[in-house]
Amino acid sequence: MTTVKYASEIVKELNRTIDLIAEDEAEKLVERILESKKVFVAGAGRSGFMAKSFVMRLMHMGIDAFVVGETVTPSLEEDDILVIASGSGETKSLVSMAEKAKTINASVAVVTISPESTIGKLSDVAIKIPAKPKAGADSDYKTIQPMGSLFEQTLLLFFDAVILRIMSKKGLESGVMYGRHANLE
Repeated sequence: MTTVKYASEIVKELNRTIDLIAEDEAEKLVERILESKKVFVAGAGRSGFMAKSFVMRLMHMGIDAFVVGETVTPSLEEDDILVIASGSGETKSLVSMAEKAKTINASVAVVTISPESTIGKLSDVAIKIPAKPKAGADSDYKTIQPMGSLFEQTLLLFFDAVILRIMSKKGLESGVMYGRHANLE
């Protein structure tokens, strides 16, 4: 198969996966973000990269959003939300964050392959991305891609769709957001 044909197959996989995401859970995430004072986002590895891109767009909208673990990240409080991106829902450091957030009475949301996971059970909102886990278990969701690529790509698209939904609800246009774009590049 050629590179372009691989890319075409990846797009088909993404379309199939996106169509299986539960709209009601996605809407709950949007509402929780809009109700929260601050938004904290965490993820490990490539999922963490997708999470960081989400925080960037939230910031562009004027939402107080932070990447967990950065030196300028403030403390999580009761009126805040922690959004976790984790395919397995079992990454130890992310489980610890979810547990800590619950002791503070903050909201917890997870975007995951496994809503029945430890983080999923701790979460107020759990969005299932129907994709193949990166390791081990057989899955109903087939992909030509290695490891967790389908999950991670879907995560980026899902987070961008959440941004569009928040923009719509807040009446924001891209031009306004560009005014908050970094200018020391």
